[in-house]
Amino acid sequence: MKICVLGAGAWGTALAVNAAGRHAVCLWARDAAQVQAMTAARENARYLPGIALPAALVVRGGPALAAVADAELVIVATPMAALREQLLLLRNAACPVTWLCKGVEPALAGADGLLAHEIQAQVAPGLVGGVLSGPSFAQEVAQGRPTALVAASPHAGLRDALVDAFHGPSLRVYANEDIVGVEVGGAVKNVLAIATGLADGLALGLNARAALITRGLAEMTRLGLALGARADTFMGLSGLGDLVLTATGDLSRNRKVGLLLAQGQTLAQAVASLGHVAEGVYCARTVVQRARHLGVEMPIAESVVALLDGRVRPAEAVAELMKREPGVEAP
Repeated sequence: MKICVLGAGAWGTALAVNAAGRHAVCLWARDAAQVQAMTAARENARYLPGIALPAALVVRGGPALAAVADAELVIVATPMAALREQLLLLRNAACPVTWLCKGVEPALAGADGLLAHEIQAQVAPGLVGGVLSGPSFAQEVAQGRPTALVAASPHAGLRDALVDAFHGPSLRVYANEDIVGVEVGGAVKNVLAIATGLADGLALGLNARAALITRGLAEMTRLGLALGARADTFMGLSGLGDLVLTATGDLSRNRKVGLLLAQGQTLAQAVASLGHVAEGVYCARTVVQRARHLGVEMPIAESVVALLDGRVRPAEAVAELMKREPGVEAP
């Protein structure tokens, strides 16, 4: 299969490296200097240092449409903020297109922020599209460590293509029709990971971490159901699985933001120190806005937004959550 990955960040590079031994893979980067550096060093030193690019992996720059011209599958590996632009570019693509980003687009012109499949429906309705998601740190995928992902799309052919493209000795790919649930899980877990990082940074203990993950999963599920997702999706890889990984893993950028805020850093300082995008920082407000419009309660996400906006200090955010009235445990 001929695969073109648009975006040479950590995750796009990791998937390209993983698939290059089995397929003809092209990794496209917007930055000409990055293309030159990767071609010369056979390494993405900026985003995935220490991982050698397979000899069969082709690194390309120039116009993106030229790179995808003969592709049988296109993978958009850009941050959420660039997805609309990429889908507009690919709106007439003859082959299926899959995105990797996990987040919600910032609200435009007073409307609710959109999930990725909603952006695609708006700007490229004829595209055969879907998402590849799940608990996965790029570094471990590139190293060939065991990982499981979920391929979600309303198109059975695309789900099958993603399984064929990436299912292999170190990577299991499960198919799922519930693209809404998979995308909600991928977006909301980033927000909740900031909260668990905050709790860990404040040394609140393992009980607090378990409570945040569990009640966070309930918030994620409530929002997903309100948007039309299936409840069982949130007990799978893109729900519980990705939440646990992002909330507890030391490689999690969103968890790191919470840890740094707990140490007294400003949001600007925390984000600048990462060197990568932490999607939870950018989609937290949009997630909460969408929940409010749907009448969905998300107190943990609300507290994260108050913290990111500077309206509360770290300890105050925890105190506000603990002061909530008693309730019945339910999703």
